[in-house]
Parts: sequence; structure tokens; C-alpha cells
Amino acid sequence: MTALSDEAKERIQAGYRAFLAHRGLRPRAGQRHMIAAIAGFLAAAASGPRVSAIEAGTGTGKTLAYLLAGLPLARESEKTLVIATGTLALQGQLVDRDIPDLLAATGWEYDFAVAKGRGRYLCPLRLQQCEAQVGSDAAGQFLFDDELAFAPGRDDRRRLRTLGDAWRKGSWDGDRDRWQAPLSESLWQALTIDGRRCGGRRCRLIASCPYYRARAAVDGADCVVANHDLVMADLALGGGVVLPAPEESFYVFDEAHRLGETAIDHFGAQCALEASSVWLERLQAQAERQRGSLAGSGDALARLDALPALSAAAGAALRRAAPLFAALLPGGESGRHRFVQGVVPEELRLLCAELAAAWSSLAAALAGYREALEAGFDRVDFPLQRTELEPWLQTAGHWLGRAEAVARLWLGMAEPDAEERAPLARWVVRDAGGDLRVLVAPVSAGDRLAELLWSRCGGAVLTSATLRSLGGFERLRLDLELPEETVTRALPGGFDYARNAILVVPETAADGGDPVAHTAAVIRHLPELAVAEPGGCLVLFASRQQLEQVRAGLPAELAEQTLVQGELPVAEVLARHRARVDRGERSLILGLASFAEGIDLPGDYCRHVIIAKLPFAVPDDPVQEARTEWVRANGGNPFRTLALADASLRLAQACGRLLRTEADRGRVTILDRRVVVKGYGRELLAALPPFGRG
Repeated sequence: MTALSDEAKERIQAGYRAFLAHRGLRPRAGQRHMIAAIAGFLAAAASGPRVSAIEAGTGTGKTLAYLLAGLPLARESEKTLVIATGTLALQGQLVDRDIPDLLAATGWEYDFAVAKGRGRYLCPLRLQQCEAQVGSDAAGQFLFDDELAFAPGRDDRRRLRTLGDAWRKGSWDGDRDRWQAPLSESLWQALTIDGRRCGGRRCRLIASCPYYRARAAVDGADCVVANHDLVMADLALGGGVVLPAPEESFYVFDEAHRLGETAIDHFGAQCALEASSVWLERLQAQAERQRGSLAGSGDALARLDALPALSAAAGAALRRAAPLFAALLPGGESGRHRFVQGVVPEELRLLCAELAAAWSSLAAALAGYREALEAGFDRVDFPLQRTELEPWLQTAGHWLGRAEAVARLWLGMAEPDAEERAPLARWVVRDAGGDLRVLVAPVSAGDRLAELLWSRCGGAVLTSATLRSLGGFERLRLDLELPEETVTRALPGGFDYARNAILVVPETAADGGDPVAHTAAVIRHLPELAVAEPGGCLVLFASRQQLEQVRAGLPAELAEQTLVQGELPVAEVLARHRARVDRGERSLILGLASFAEGIDLPGDYCRHVIIAKLPFAVPDDPVQEARTEWVRANGGNPFRTLALADASLRLAQACGRLLRTEADRGRVTILDRRVVVKGYGRELLAALPPFGRG
């Protein structure tokens, strides 16, 4: 194994001293340990383990630790440091604050760039097309492709003018996350584009394209700040397409407890049967309308002429499949059917194979058609002018993207699970509009990560305040299929939990397994608990149903002091809560799982966290059900391996809302008696930070 060089060690230590002096801070023991752990790991990654998981409690200072260690070691190893966050908010914080602060304090010179998906950036060509359509006499509703209809209202027209003016003046760089004013999703979708619809180097506006400018910055950067979604998307393309190749990169996955679910989302697929049939009919009609304009185009016309027959074959197979899937739902009513152990009945599987072949053939033909249109940009004799060809290319790209996505679904339904991969969950639902929707998703994306990332990367550090479940890393290993030799560390946070906070399970707490009695007990005792500590109070529920029942049972005075997640945007809930506390008023937030993670309410804004019920997952999620079958089939205990491990992680995240700074004080109250009377409850408590006990 390679040892950390003296030069790198001195550079890191000097950088740490300079940063602390610049900010007037004292060194933290946990932070020093984390810096040393990451530096030592990355220095040895070429010849030793290539993955390390480091849990570092709140207050450790994780961001500074991995920047101080990662930047010098990446340069010394001739790698790019790729930092991937679980949220766009943390990505923005790194780029706008944390990295510039570190470089200013240390005098280090490293180039860094932000990498986001194409959909976060303005497409200048789409802006031009939008403005031309809105400004024309015929403006009303217009289409960029066969599905994206944009009917701009007065506010959209005004915002479009404002956006266009800001872009041309250079006061806005085209990054959606840097546009501060409200922006409707329909307007933004009309102004952005995906890779299939983009003309790339043939686009006449590529020189001003914010996405390609960002790509150019990534190519020369020492450090690239991305997010989990983008890393997964790049890996799905083979790696090294949008981001530096895994072999050329050191990765830091911050908020790494989110990585498994993000990966699963990228490897799933779905198809709405009726909507897809209607889309195929529309494609045939549009293809017929395009024929006359392509006379003399040669290959483009020949490829277009193949589309009607192929789309008709795909539609016919869909029509035969619809009644077979509908028969799986009792009485045709709304509901869901999951294929037990992912096994599709043979008759239906053969039809899915036919659908896979039909949609794959259609996708291949559409790819050829798009290529022929793209080649038209280079032909002086092509029958369409450039401004006419551009929207046609966008339409063909949209067709191709949709056909490929549906083909993946039917391949997932038709092909048996590979022995070396985690199985697929397969199910059908009737959605709110009455359409039948067929879905597949892997129960774990760990095998894809093992193949595409862990076996290829220069080195990867996974970190979060909550990586362990029940005190160990077993669940993380299962979700991400970490290599056997993965280095794991658990570092204490920077807070004195025993002195600054207490954890209480009241004698009056009811058993969360009895929904009626438990909800009644929460309603009965919440008014008293809400005033037990000064300042703000956060009450976390495991289900929306119980939250609403408790809210309806609150006394009028307390109800007036209560804010409810979902009734206002998150930012507005937090802003109103902080304003009340600043005025010396009482404020109570009722929230769900997403408020148990990532919400930052330091000091008086949160002096009391009340956890209504142990956060066990809803048991009827199709992927969770299939995962349970998978664990049981492999001789495991699904309750302990999945449900209890997940509850442990969520409980730790919920408790982590209390202490956000060293000066914070407060209380955590758990209103579920199971945590003290059940054996597993004591395990859950033992896995929490060392709170004082009240």
C-alpha cells in the first residue's frame, strides 16, 4: 500500500491551519480524524481498497474534511476530484460558499466546476423558437414536438421576455438554479432540452450554450461538483460521457445514504398502455405529414417511410396486451398487481417479448431517422432550411427517447432475471387517469454500481451523518454492493449529546402498533409536550393519515400556532416558523419523513423534536415487497435486514434535527412505547447518539 507523501501531508496540515486561523476556529477532533482517514485512504487507493464509507456525526465538519484531503491527493494522483451531493441545495452551497471559502483561506489554486444535467440549463435555440412563436400573429398554442404543448399565459409571456432580456444582457447565465424569480414548470420545459433533441456541435447557437459552456469548464477542472443523479446518469451511458471517466476520478459521495435509492430510480422503467397507444397513432400521423417536405432527402425519407409500419406493429401488440394486464386487477378496479418473485406468466411474458422486439425495432428506426436529419445540416441540397430542420430534429429526438424508454420496460418484463444481478420488481397499476401502467425496477442497484463504479473508480469515499443502521454498515453494503474490502469508519460528531440534550420516552406513550390507541394518545399528550421546551418544536409523523388526525384533534390555540408540511412550500413553512420564534412566539411544525432529513433549524428554532411513531416503512411498496422476497429467498431475515435497519437509519436522522450547532440545547421525545418494551426497540435506542436520558 502507498503511504501518504510528506509533501501531501504538509500541504493538508498547512491548509487546515490556515483555514482555522482565517475563520477564527479551533480544530475538532472528529474533523482531524476524518481528514487523516480520507487522505490515507486516497493515497493507498491505487494498490489497496478503492471504497471507503465514513459516517461522521453532525458537527464533524465533513465538507471541509473531504475538501482538504481530496484536493491535494487528487492532484498528486493525477485524478479529478468528483464531489457528488444528494441534493441540489448542497451542490449549490459547495460551489457558491464552501469551496471558494477554502481557497480564499488557504491560498490554494484549484479550478472547480459545477456539473448538472442538461435539463437545468436554458437552451438558447429553444428560447429563440419560443420567442418567435409567441411574437407571431398565430401565437396561441404551439408545439416543439408531438407532446410538449406550451400555451403561454400573460405571466409566462412576461417571464419569457424577462428571461430573454436577462440572457442577452448577460445578467443571467442560463442556469435555472440561478434564476431567482418564480418560473413555471411548463415554461421551463419549453426552454430546455435533453440530449436526444439537442443538435450538439451542429447547433448554430452552441457557442453561447450554457450547458456546453459548463461541460467545457468540467473538462479542465481539478474538482467537479455534481450530484448523485448526474453520476448515475453518466454511469448509465457507460461513464466518462458527461463527467470524467471513473478510472480518472476520485469520488466523494456526500449524503451517501441517498445513493442506493437514486441508483434504483435510474435503472427502472415504465409504460402507460393507453397513452403509449395514442402516442404511436400521433407519431404515424406526424410522419405522414412530414413526407412531402422530405422529397429529395434520400436516406431521411426512406427511414421516415419505415416508421408507420413499425409503430403500427408496436400499437397492435399493446392492444393485445392491455386486456391481459387489466385482468390482473380485480374487477378492473383501480389497484395494483405485483408479480410474485418477479415471475411473469408465460403467455404474458411471450407477449412482452414481442413488445420488446417491436419497440426496439421502432427505436432503431427512429435512431436512423434522427441521424439522417442530423446529416441534413451538412448538405446544401437538403430540402429543409436550417431553421426548419432544427425543430424536426428535436421532434425526432423526442420520439427516439420515448421509444427507447418503453423498449427498456418490455425487455425488463420479458427477460428472466440474471443470476448475478439483483432481481427486478415487476408490477402493474391503474393510475389516477384510469390508464394501465406497467413498471419494473431493480430491488437493488448494487450490482450495477459494483460493475460500473466500484470496480473502475480511482477511489470513492461515501460519507454522511447517518450511514450505519443498528450500529453497523451491513445495510449499506447490501444496498450498494460494496466490495468486501471496503474500509468503514464511524467518527463521533462534534456535539456533547449527553450534556446538551435529553431523550425521553414518556410512561404515557402508547404502542405504535395499535394505530387507534396510539393516535388518541398523541392527541391527548401533544398539547402538554408542545410547551415543554421554549422555542420551536418539530413533530414528525410516519404517515400523512396520522398527521391529519392529530392535527384535527389539537386545541384551537395550539392549532393556530401550528404549521403543516404540504400546505405551503417548504421554504415558506420554515420562514414563517423562524419569524414566529424570532418574535418570541411559540411555533409548532407537523412534518413527515422529508422533514426528518435535511431540515436545518438551529438554536431556538428547534428546541424539541417529537417523534410520534417509530419510522417503519409502509409495507405495501412494490419494490420493498420484492426486496423482502429476495432477502428471504437468500436465507435472510427481512424484518431485521430491511425494515428494522431502515427504521434505525430514519430514527437517527429524525433525532439529528435537534442539535445543529455546538450551542444548541433541547429534547427528543419518542411517543412509541415499543422503543422501550420490545427487544428491537432497545437496539434502536442503542444505535442513536449518546443523548442524556430523561
